[in-house]
Amino acid sequence: MLFGTKHLAIGAFGAAVLAALPGASMAQQKFVTIGTGGVTGVYYAAGGAICRLLNKDRKAHGIRCSVESTGGSGYNINTIKAGELDFGAAQSDVHYQAFKGVGPFKDAGEFKDLRSVFSIHPEPFTVLARKEANITKFEDFKGKRFNVGNPGSGTRGSMEQLLATMGWKLTDFSLASELKADEHGPALCDNKIDGFFYGVGHPSANIQDPTTTCGAKLVSLTGPAVDKLVAENSYFAKATIPAGLYNNNPQATQTYGVLATIVSSTKVDTETVYQLVKAVYENFDEFKKLHPAFANLDQKAMIKDGNSAPLHDGAVKYYKEKGLM
Repeated sequence: MLFGTKHLAIGAFGAAVLAALPGASMAQQKFVTIGTGGVTGVYYAAGGAICRLLNKDRKAHGIRCSVESTGGSGYNINTIKAGELDFGAAQSDVHYQAFKGVGPFKDAGEFKDLRSVFSIHPEPFTVLARKEANITKFEDFKGKRFNVGNPGSGTRGSMEQLLATMGWKLTDFSLASELKADEHGPALCDNKIDGFFYGVGHPSANIQDPTTTCGAKLVSLTGPAVDKLVAENSYFAKATIPAGLYNNNPQATQTYGVLATIVSSTKVDTETVYQLVKAVYENFDEFKKLHPAFANLDQKAMIKDGNSAPLHDGAVKYYKEKGLM
């Protein structure tokens, strides 16, 4: 994993520099990193918002937080497991599958040291079609060029689960591209693909850009396969993307989705997790203003919704202190 090696090398270099400084105390500085997703997605914004609030009181707790753009949910969880990331954003379904050792994590087995910190915004699965492709429903993509998401992302895992439930294979598309989230919008507007599937909080620049640039259309995701997935999996729920949220899309779009969650592991100490939760919860109004997707967050719901792994001891310590659990 190149990222892990690079991450560790940077940490080691930073430690060497600090050690060389006169009077520098390693106890005063602790570096933590939050793994997110593509820079145009809400995970990156969420990680940035959390780090900004944690860094605000850096002088008091000595923790310096940085955000890393990554391949998404599955990558973040695997990299936390390897001890190369401290925190990460992950879809609630990927969070569940990793903890239980099912789906894409079947071979790796249960990740028993995975810990929940809190959940954040809902992430409806969002399907966008090229205006000229004349797509009215998801089934119209059969035989078309479709972006299924990059391997290791939560989007890709959810896409494969939907296709399996529908009885489709990747070969049902004339092209099943594996572009990253930051690449699928430009590819759509450049007529390289006819559509894409993406789990994201709304509003998102990632969806706004192609709807504005080339009039891309939101496509509803409904039907028996979706009904079955929602009925059988507690981490899925029906969702509506509001009418008029994006240019050239005056209609409400029916779909389903997951919650975004922040996860860590037992390898990360109690105090670090406590301080991260405290930074968000004690600056909650400010946090909610840092991205429109956070506007309706509820402190108690964030503790119970979407969190399949046990809560981290550091998070529990804060929630109990504040009478939230």
